[in-house]
Amino acid sequence: MFNTTIVTYHNPIDILLKAINSVINSVELNKIYIVDNSNNNFIEKNLPISQKLVYIKSPRNGGFGYGHNIGLNMSLNDSNIKYHLVLNPDVYFESEGLLKIINFMDINSDVGNLMPKVCYPDGSIQFLCKLLPTPYDWIGRRFNPFKKIVEKRNQKFELRFTNYDKVMEVPYLSGCFMFLRLEAIRNIGFFDEGIFMYGEETDLCRRLIANNYKTIFFPEIKIFHEFEKGSHKSFRLTWIGIKSAIYYFNKWGWFFDLQRHKINKITLGKLGYKKHLL
Repeated sequence: MFNTTIVTYHNPIDILLKAINSVINSVELNKIYIVDNSNNNFIEKNLPISQKLVYIKSPRNGGFGYGHNIGLNMSLNDSNIKYHLVLNPDVYFESEGLLKIINFMDINSDVGNLMPKVCYPDGSIQFLCKLLPTPYDWIGRRFNPFKKIVEKRNQKFELRFTNYDKVMEVPYLSGCFMFLRLEAIRNIGFFDEGIFMYGEETDLCRRLIANNYKTIFFPEIKIFHEFEKGSHKSFRLTWIGIKSAIYYFNKWGWFFDLQRHKINKITLGKLGYKKHLL
């Protein structure tokens, strides 16, 4: 059995309902928690009625990790729940794929987090498998005007050279779909609420790896994500992203981060990265 949390903040109701409908009919689902960070009750009024759906009005807009921690805490208090799905409100998929994910997690007890193949609505791949970021990857790359340099770095940082066509261990998986083993969360703790948005999943993945759990990309299942790169279109979101990056690098290290270097080196070695071929 698994629970799901979707954290909302003034999301379009039609898109949110697509996310809810992707999960709510799964035979393995226990509860889906809608944690609403909005400052009105519009979403509550437009939700479907279901015994599996629980609406929670957040006490404050504490961000992505804060909202999902509310749902994770409720899952941890239920001994019958083995997994918890952290899901974005702009993601949708065929619910049958969840059973295949659960079967994979049941067989591979060392997997702490799993992300399927993520596509744009038109079917093209979103490159959301990444190495642990350096300051350049999170800040410098964003403002680099030389596209060829950025594209070359993306081949390595976003693991594009792998073609995203095989199951692989990836140290940094997107937070849009995180299928988490609750035993692992019990051991490593919740999302770090010091990060309001952008980077909290990186921090969580890193703590999972440090505690000998695997973070897996699972392309046998495909989901769709209406990803708009909000941080690239809004100064406010850009600033939130920069503050999150500063917090993350203050916590883990800026330029001297031996653990990052080791994890990335091992990842590239396992995936057969050959610099001279790129």
